[in-house]
Amino acid sequence: MATFISVQSKKASEVDLAKPLCKFIQQTYPAGEAQSDHCRAAEELNKLRKSAVGRPLDKHESSLETLMRYYDQLCSIEPKFPFSENQICVTFTWKDAFDKGSLFGGSVKLALASLGYEKTCVLFNCGALASQIASEQNLDNDEGLKTAAKHYQFASGAFQHIKDTVLSALNREPTVDISPDTVGTLSLIMLAQAQEVFFLKATRDKMKDAIIAKLANQAADYYGDAFKQCQYKDTLPKEVFPVLAAKHCIMQANAEYHQSILAKQQKKFGEEIGRLQHASDLVKTVASRYDEYVNVKDLADKINRALTAAKKDNDFIYHDRVPDLKDLDPIGKASLVKSTSVVVPISQKFTDLFEKMVPLAVQQSLSLYNQRKADLVNRSIAQMREATNLANGVLASLNLPAAIEDVSGDSVPQSILQKSKSVIEQGGIQTIDQLIKDLPELLQRNREILDESLRLLSEEEATDNDLRAKFKERWQRTPSSELYKPLRAEGANVSNILDKAIQADGHVKERYQTHRDTISLLCKPEPELNAAIPSANPAKTMQGSEVVSVLRSLLASLDEVKKEREQLENDLKSVNFDMTSKFLTALAQDGAINEEAISVTELDRIYGSLTHKVQETLKKQDELLKNIQNAHQEFSKMKQSNSESNLREEVLKNLAVANDNFVELVANLQEGTKFYNELTEILLKFQNKCSDIVFARKTERDELLKDLQQSIAREPSAPSIPSQPAYQTAAAGGSKPAASTTPTPAPRTMVSSKPQPPARPPPPVISTANTPVSTATGATASPAPLPGSSAASTAPSQAQGPPYPTYPGYPGYCQMPMPMGYNPYTYGQYNLPYAPQMYQNPGQAPYPGPQQPGYPYPQQPYYPQQ
Repeated sequence: MATFISVQSKKASEVDLAKPLCKFIQQTYPAGEAQSDHCRAAEELNKLRKSAVGRPLDKHESSLETLMRYYDQLCSIEPKFPFSENQICVTFTWKDAFDKGSLFGGSVKLALASLGYEKTCVLFNCGALASQIASEQNLDNDEGLKTAAKHYQFASGAFQHIKDTVLSALNREPTVDISPDTVGTLSLIMLAQAQEVFFLKATRDKMKDAIIAKLANQAADYYGDAFKQCQYKDTLPKEVFPVLAAKHCIMQANAEYHQSILAKQQKKFGEEIGRLQHASDLVKTVASRYDEYVNVKDLADKINRALTAAKKDNDFIYHDRVPDLKDLDPIGKASLVKSTSVVVPISQKFTDLFEKMVPLAVQQSLSLYNQRKADLVNRSIAQMREATNLANGVLASLNLPAAIEDVSGDSVPQSILQKSKSVIEQGGIQTIDQLIKDLPELLQRNREILDESLRLLSEEEATDNDLRAKFKERWQRTPSSELYKPLRAEGANVSNILDKAIQADGHVKERYQTHRDTISLLCKPEPELNAAIPSANPAKTMQGSEVVSVLRSLLASLDEVKKEREQLENDLKSVNFDMTSKFLTALAQDGAINEEAISVTELDRIYGSLTHKVQETLKKQDELLKNIQNAHQEFSKMKQSNSESNLREEVLKNLAVANDNFVELVANLQEGTKFYNELTEILLKFQNKCSDIVFARKTERDELLKDLQQSIAREPSAPSIPSQPAYQTAAAGGSKPAASTTPTPAPRTMVSSKPQPPARPPPPVISTANTPVSTATGATASPAPLPGSSAASTAPSQAQGPPYPTYPGYPGYCQMPMPMGYNPYTYGQYNLPYAPQMYQNPGQAPYPGPQQPGYPYPQQPYYPQQ
């Protein structure tokens, strides 16, 4: 009676988790101890998968613990790694647990690049292994009963969880074994078996019959519901259905038996007999229909003994009326089982391998925060640099401070000498030439990487489109055109950035050509520089004037503002604050992260004082420039001017402008070089991402092609036999019945070591009219049967073999038509002991063939093939 259903585990294909996870870790996290720890954890995860699903597991608690730890680890890494077809693309392949496969096609399997699919299959195996462990328990002791009940309830909860989540986890049609209908039925079966274990425990503990009857009736109800769910569906193994039907009857019989004991205790002897009769009928049904699956001999003997004794007592003593079955009160139900909810972690020994890694939501929030931070810092720095360039431009246009230093009229002002020295120390014009020369090489390198990445995507997409057009609806996977949209958008964005960078490079080169001569002049030694600057008559001394003092004071204040900006820029770049704890706290409290609100608040707190100082320097500079321009107007009025002094002042202005342009050009070109180098790193990651997803798609394509070939092999390949042409169905003259529409197979070559004597041919049927016999194309006619014999007893005219095709080029093809009297059991076609018969053109009367000796009957005439 103790027959329990256990579920077969699914089989997984081998997958390397370590390589793609390590690659993502190296691309996402900076090199260091944390990166190394995460990579080691990825290796451990790969080993854990091999232990959990890479080998057959023993029906033991330790094996189930390994499976549950792997499931918990999958749940843990799901929010930390972006498993998808276009990010971390790992294809998991699992076979259908209930599919036995076929000779040519193999078993049904499904390959998906989905971590949810892997979780579902692993949880299915957890439930399956739990059912196997429960079925192996010794139910003769309390420990075995408790263990079995615990595992059946866990298995029921695992299958129920799959039923609730499988469609959302896969986003496509699953295999039959993990479909909602199948796992829902399995969940109910496991629950019924757990209830049966409690019934056995109550029986073993000799609890009250009323309680035992309710437990048994509830188990019968569960088995009945499970049978109803799967009786019209071919989703579970065939041997499950009779076991469920038998268990339903057995548990109902037990319920009736124990309820009959209760009726006897209540002096309801008629009810006792009625229930025992019903229980006996149920057991007889099981014994007659399901005896090979379930043994009910002991239960049947127990019920029959009780029924015999009850009838005897009632017949001789009580004479109580036996009610009909429909008049009996229904037996109550008592459920002591419940599906164990799947609450992660389901393993008691689980330790997260990636405990130090933050969830993906936090990583994304950190990325957005860093972007906001970079925008704020860059905006503030750009404002300060723009203000500094504006100040330098205003001073250069006013020829300051050279104008208040040029008192002799024939020497180089000190400010110009300092600028010339600074330009020479930075490499002068050769530095700019080298930087401009390097830009095209860097640009070309980036362009080649981008083009190669997009080429990989285009080639794979073209292959996918060709296969989709070939197999049509059979090609069930995400189209490459849709899958590559984010990558192509990223590639287009990079391409636009490169186009803008080329335009910016053109502006820089144009600006350099405009100021190249003046910058070159600044790079000359002091004597040559002095000779290149026109001399002028000494101006009236103005060193002691108040205007010059005011200008010098204002210029000194402006220099202090510039130095303050340099310090502010360093401060803005050096500020660093880790937002991980903030985002983790928000995720733990709210279950989600409002990144914008948190980031804006924290950025204002951290950078508020610095941005306020930046704005103050801008206002201060505006006031200083206004005062400098007013003071310079007064200085220009007091200064004696002539054509020579104006020409000299113009040259000095150009030299000051050239210095500012040199500084700006060098900064722009260095930033451009840095930009191209950083873009190269980004493009290399982009190329790796493209190559990884293309490789994963190729692997998935190969698996899908293999599955399609197997499914095609499982389909019937024999074509339907075409209808026979009308000219072959009607005999000439109407004296011959129509030939069979089924083509006769081509003769099979019979190889034997010893020639056999020919069989005696039957006597011919002499026809009054020489009517030609029509034969099917590629088939030979049989000799006419003897009078009085049936067609079924006539021996075939040739060996019956497989239906080989009879077209030229195939081994079974026979080119020459066989004559009506040809006997394939005599000699080979081309080594006859007599000359072959002469064939005539169709429509002519045949020549009479020579009589073969040894045969008492005349040879049949030859009729040409129509």
